[in-house]
Amino acid sequence: MVVIGCSTGGPKSLPEVLSRLPGNLPAPVLVVQHMPEGFTRSFAERLNMISPLEVKEAEDGEEIHKGHVYLAPGNRHLLLNGRRLLLDDGPKVNYVRPAVDVLMNTVAPIYGPRTVGVILTGMGSDGAEGMRLIKRNGGKTVVQNEETCVVYGMPKAVVDLGAADRIVPLEDIAKNIVLMLSTGM
Repeated sequence: MVVIGCSTGGPKSLPEVLSRLPGNLPAPVLVVQHMPEGFTRSFAERLNMISPLEVKEAEDGEEIHKGHVYLAPGNRHLLLNGRRLLLDDGPKVNYVRPAVDVLMNTVAPIYGPRTVGVILTGMGSDGAEGMRLIKRNGGKTVVQNEETCVVYGMPKAVVDLGAADRIVPLEDIAKNIVLMLSTGM
């Protein structure tokens, strides 16, 4: 399982990552991009055109499949219940909805050491606690380095918590995801 969180700068960083992942990726990819309602569907369609993986906006009750990317809709939290996605209108977390932490907090206990958490560029600290939980459950974590971020806030929050296994340039995120999925390292 791969969980990616991003905010400011994400619409430029996320395509870089998804376009470099192989079409036979042996895991589903769940993405929270802080984006207003009404923009995520067209963003998912744009990502689908440049990614070897199938990218779509997540739907409530949908079953997840490896080699597919599910993007949280704007203004809805994305959660995981077993192999099904849940959309939630609950209160904002870290001042945002969807929140990366909400998703990671539901994925980490289910997938444990089979989880790869990724935080890309973004303002604030959303995702830091979720990344710590992924590590506590035996998963692996990687964050985008300061030099390639538009805003280093979210990755820095993960680093400050000691929850980043790797800190790498944007162009190396995808190969680190593949490596972590295949070797657990």
